[in-house]
Amino acid sequence: MIRTQTQYAHSGDASIAYQVVGDGPVDLVLVTGPAAHLEVMWEDPATARTFERLAGFSRLVRFDRRGTGLSDAALSPPTLEQQMDDLRAVLDAVGVQKTAIWGASDLGLSALFAATYPERVTALVLSAVAPAGRSALDAELRNRLLDAIEGHWGDGSLLGVYAPSQLGNRSFEQFWGRLQRSAASPGMARALMAMLAQTDLRPVLPTIRVPTLVMHQSGDRYVPVEVGREVAALIPGARFAEYPGEDSYWWIDAPGLEDVEEFLTGRRAAAEPDRVLATVLFTDIVGSTEYASRVGDARWRGVLDEHNELVRGELRHWRGVEVKTIGDGFLATFDGPARAVQCAAEIIDSGRRLGLRLRAGVHTGECELLGDDVAGIAVHIGARVMANAGADEVLASSTVKDLVFGSGLRFRDRGLHALKGVPERWRLYALER
Repeated sequence: MIRTQTQYAHSGDASIAYQVVGDGPVDLVLVTGPAAHLEVMWEDPATARTFERLAGFSRLVRFDRRGTGLSDAALSPPTLEQQMDDLRAVLDAVGVQKTAIWGASDLGLSALFAATYPERVTALVLSAVAPAGRSALDAELRNRLLDAIEGHWGDGSLLGVYAPSQLGNRSFEQFWGRLQRSAASPGMARALMAMLAQTDLRPVLPTIRVPTLVMHQSGDRYVPVEVGREVAALIPGARFAEYPGEDSYWWIDAPGLEDVEEFLTGRRAAAEPDRVLATVLFTDIVGSTEYASRVGDARWRGVLDEHNELVRGELRHWRGVEVKTIGDGFLATFDGPARAVQCAAEIIDSGRRLGLRLRAGVHTGECELLGDDVAGIAVHIGARVMANAGADEVLASSTVKDLVFGSGLRFRDRGLHALKGVPERWRLYALER
């Protein structure tokens, strides 16, 4: 993962925290909502991958607004004029003369800066935007929503509003609560949201003269997709793009990232190859039929749900990609064999805490990409390696064992094995723990 240093720009008497990553051909500044923190956001693997992808085609600049994150605290929400001063201070500190701006769950600062300083803005991207006019909600309902934000900020319960696709993902729920607590106090979060609801940008949007792309997810529960269309209609020449999904927090799957790259650089990312080198991991519960018979169907379903959540949590932690479940096991891929082996070991250890005995097989080879699935001889070998593993054992092919040399992982030779449907005999190795 990219590691970057937090630095500070001085805007009047305030210190504004910022980070710079990447060295691509365009400068890109992310302007995010109040639920943001320069360093905590890197803790979520999906968010980190999105930032890394952005840094692959840009010099990416991120900053914490005054009163949030690592920037100086504020007794009251900064005005839009102050926020523009802060953004300009960050650009000057980085040495950026002209930049593209991506406002994510932000309309006020991004739009106002683009309209006021067109000589410093090359393009404007807006995603999950708020309404341009004052909230159409009546005062009583608006206050109830603000009360909910203040009362539940940081406890993870607002995930259903901002990132409903992650409900039930315990790891992300914990990250979300920590992100909110680190980003702002409940009072500041409420004040920032209240200011947003009272800001009318309809006179500003028609004055924007830079190329603009407005993006929205069709199922967004926080802000309906019609709001995005209305914002795009108010900006001369703006392009509107709609994507499937329901999250206002844009960085989980980052829909439309290829469109953003093409919009900003004039080129589109190369198509994903249909064959790649990958490490495949197969897991399986040993003796699951006997266990289910012993505890009964209802209890077994509960244990299996806990097992699945546990496995998915470890996959996220070790940057694995779930391909599919197979019976009571998983097939996942990794871009590094050491992470796959370590993930397998953690899955087995966690399974023991549920009273389950698991086994795992790991192999590295060329895989064929079939949409969200994978195929090919490497996948077949991985399945056969797992089939030879014993309870509580991580079994690896000789390819994996050779590729992780120097990682500190140690293996015990388990001899030559005939893998069903695979030519020749394969030497397999058990992870020593």
